[in-house]
Amino acid sequence: MRIPTKEEIHAVYEQGEAAVVALVIGIVEAQNKQVEAVEARIEALEGQQKKNSGNSSQPPSSDGYKKPQPKSQRGRSGKKSGGQAGHEGQTLKAVAVPDDMVVHPVTACAHCQADLRAVKSNEPEKRQVFEVPPMRLVVSEHQAEEKQCPQCGKINRAAFPADVTQPTQYGPRFRAQLVYLHTGHFIPLARTAEIAEGFYQQPVSEGTILAAVAEAAQQVAPVNEALKTYLVETDDTVHADETGARVEGKLHWVHSAGTTQATVYSIQAKRGCEGIDAANILNRRHKRCIHDAWQSYFNYKAMAHALCNAHHLRELTFIAEQYHQQWAIAMRHLLCEIKTAVEKASAEGHQALRLEQMADFNRHYTRLLDAAEDEIGPPAPPTPGHRQKNSPPARLFKRLIDYRQHVLAFMYDFRIPFDNNLAERDVRMMKVQQKVSGGFRRLVGAQHFCAVRSYIATARKNGQSILEVLTQALADDPYYPPCAIPSTPE
Repeated sequence: MRIPTKEEIHAVYEQGEAAVVALVIGIVEAQNKQVEAVEARIEALEGQQKKNSGNSSQPPSSDGYKKPQPKSQRGRSGKKSGGQAGHEGQTLKAVAVPDDMVVHPVTACAHCQADLRAVKSNEPEKRQVFEVPPMRLVVSEHQAEEKQCPQCGKINRAAFPADVTQPTQYGPRFRAQLVYLHTGHFIPLARTAEIAEGFYQQPVSEGTILAAVAEAAQQVAPVNEALKTYLVETDDTVHADETGARVEGKLHWVHSAGTTQATVYSIQAKRGCEGIDAANILNRRHKRCIHDAWQSYFNYKAMAHALCNAHHLRELTFIAEQYHQQWAIAMRHLLCEIKTAVEKASAEGHQALRLEQMADFNRHYTRLLDAAEDEIGPPAPPTPGHRQKNSPPARLFKRLIDYRQHVLAFMYDFRIPFDNNLAERDVRMMKVQQKVSGGFRRLVGAQHFCAVRSYIATARKNGQSILEVLTQALADDPYYPPCAIPSTPE
């Protein structure tokens, strides 16, 4: 707001009392608007500062060293921590037939020094040591014979195995270990090479590791395409999420789509519909998908939607803590109450809640939205020169009204999960990779990483040994999970 000059104030004074009053009122109104805008900005900044992984969608990695006091949304189970009664322990157990046996003889009496070498031993006490033998790479030389036929004089050469293509090369199991360390456990290239040399006394270049990852990505490409088809067509709810990643110093987005049986990652330059279309899963899907209410997902009208209520619980917690609004506390309790009712009914073998039970929950939901409208109040008037932005309570309130059916989808259909935690667990591995390495130097490297991680995540969900399925892939026989094997018509 511009302050009038001394000359301007004097000119107004000369015009009389009414002009002075109008000037003062104008100045006060302008100052009030400016104060309101500053207060709104302060409130927004304070709210942003008080957000953490416990009351918002921010990942735990953003909490830094000031971790919030844990506030689990789960209720107490009544069980003590640690192993439960009847739980089978994981104690190292002796094997019936050891690989090696070392006998420690008794040759003389420890008391009188009598010779005991000819005395028969009683049942010996046994102890077993589990140890890794000294490791080194075993070199197998393939020799293809060459013979000249005595009848026709032609030269005949034996064929090498299909996977033996170079004068010297690493086998699929060793290359799988390199991929397993670098892509499966996010160990940087230099350290992966160092580990390989430490284990096997075999120097390995970073280029060898990258070549093994690239080959693994190529071998699993048909598997990932089959997984995409499954995720497009499955009746199971597909969990979708996205997270940022640095590629060549620029922000890209890793898009994730998955179920309990499969996961597919795709890295794209865009976060919204352009990136989702490039991933080529959700844009072709016509069945249910659960997500975090990112607006781009709603552009896919043919797809049925459900919203993650774990996000809602965290947002309601923030509103209760920062804005002290009672409706948020009550709404959080209601969502948890519906979740408990659904879990109980499902455990008892029911396919749905009773009609009167759903009606009661719906009435309660409506009452809380009415209470929320009273507590939140009308939106603030727009400020000239500033973009109008609703407060966090107002934004959540609007979502709970506009997408009510998506919020409560889990109540109507027990096959729909309460939250999108499966997708959050899937993308968490991408954040771990970034914390270790910071980003990708080249886009092709990021694409190879996503391809192999899709294969690894899917294999893990199907109870497979990751090292074994990587070995299969590099031996030109990749693992196909049951969901990716097309059914043959009878």
